[in-house]
Amino acid sequence: MRMRKKPNLIPRMERCKQVLIEDPECHRGKWRDLMPQAEEIYLELGCGKGRFTAETAAQNPKALYIAVERVPDAMVIAMERVCAQELSNVFFIDGDVARLQEFFAPGEINRIYINFCDPWPSNRHAKRRLTHPDFLMRYRQVLDAAGEIHFKTDNHDLFEWSLFQFPRVGFELSQVTRNLHANGICGIMTDYEEKFHNLGTPINRCVASVGVLPEREEEVEKEPD
Repeated sequence: MRMRKKPNLIPRMERCKQVLIEDPECHRGKWRDLMPQAEEIYLELGCGKGRFTAETAAQNPKALYIAVERVPDAMVIAMERVCAQELSNVFFIDGDVARLQEFFAPGEINRIYINFCDPWPSNRHAKRRLTHPDFLMRYRQVLDAAGEIHFKTDNHDLFEWSLFQFPRVGFELSQVTRNLHANGICGIMTDYEEKFHNLGTPINRCVASVGVLPEREEEVEKEPD
């Protein structure tokens, strides 16, 4: 569902400008300057309205949390949540995931969160999926040697497809589940996640850790039949 355009977006963004990074390229390799005491840097791709963003950052006060979102009408709600909670370890980028290597230096990120991204179900749109090998290779560039991707989706087909993609670019899978909340709520939910969990939709989740990159380039580029 497309978010309705907010007529008061600009003044709302202005009120939260202290958490918006307008020139992320200038912070490349220097993100820890925003929080010198940070032990890790977490990156969320597509934060939406920011419930997961704010709650995760609140539970991890020693981590610097960067959220990337290209829909300002959603991001402003996330920014307002963070400001209302007076969190000092969260910052936002209004930008495209495809530009991550312009925003972050190699090995600068410790963990990436991908929550309920667009599944792009048509095969002709597969390269737009955030778990496509092209994107996964970008993530490898900014993750450190022990970096992880935490991936959640309610889309069964996307999840099964993604489980095949991670190893193709050297990620090792763990914590794979196709019904995350089967025995009760597990971890922090997004607003979207809570809605569909309440409707009985199983939530899929896995963790992908940086491993050894396959030697043969064609193994990465060739699409499965």
